[in-house]
Order: sequence, then structure tokens, then C-alpha cells
Amino acid sequence: MSEPFSVPVTVRGYETDVQGHLNQAVYLHYAEHARWALLQAAGISQARLMATGVGPVALETTVRYRRELLAGDEVEVTCAFVWGGGKTFRIDQTIRKTDGTVAAEVTGVGGILDLKERRLVADPSRIFEELATDPGLFGL
Repeated sequence: MSEPFSVPVTVRGYETDVQGHLNQAVYLHYAEHARWALLQAAGISQARLMATGVGPVALETTVRYRRELLAGDEVEVTCAFVWGGGKTFRIDQTIRKTDGTVAAEVTGVGGILDLKERRLVADPSRIFEELATDPGLFGL
């Protein structure tokens, strides 16, 4: 896949702070929205995860704020999974204005939690491959 998965978002007025720009915590909401939209596009619903006894977990998140966003700004929020060995994976995300300006970069480390054992599964990419109808969206 040459381009990462992305979703459009419009900055809403109630998401802004007293300076008039997007509240810092809302960037995390946008990133989370894109991740769940990717799961859904790949054919993985919350109900399917629960029925399988697993769920994604965030282990670390870093946000690099680059440019402010104002109410009414239109952005694209990308989401790309980066696989390595072991129990974790990285998720790279960019929040970009329609003119191409990068407003923020979000990098996270995640895993798949076995909901019964309360431990990370050994091979999270296998879980995504098994559950997804389109594992290519995860770079698999």
C-alpha cells in the first residue's frame, strides 16, 4: 500500500481552547478515531474483537505539535502500522491540513491484549491477519 489509510476530520468550535486553537487533548481523539476507522475498514469491529477475546491497547503515545488548528479547519488523519518482531507494533499518524501543512505527528506503540489472561499476545500481526477481511490495510 503506497499511501497510509486516512480519514477526514473538521475541527469543531467546541474542541478549541481559549486561544482559539485545537485543544491539545483533542489531537489524541483524532488519532484514536483514525485507528478505529482503519480497523473497521479492514473488517474488524469492536464486537468481533470482544468475541475473539482480544483488544488493542495503547502502551505509549507521543504527539509532536507542528502548527495550530482552528475551528473549521479541514484535516486528514493518517494511520500506518509498522510491524517488527515481538508483542508490540508502532502506529505512525499525521494530522495534515488540506493545504499539506502538517499540524501534528502522533507516534504510538501498541499491542493486542488477551482479555482473559490480561497479557499481550505474542504475535499481534497474526491476530490482525486472522480477523481482517483486508489485512493489506495494516501493511500485512
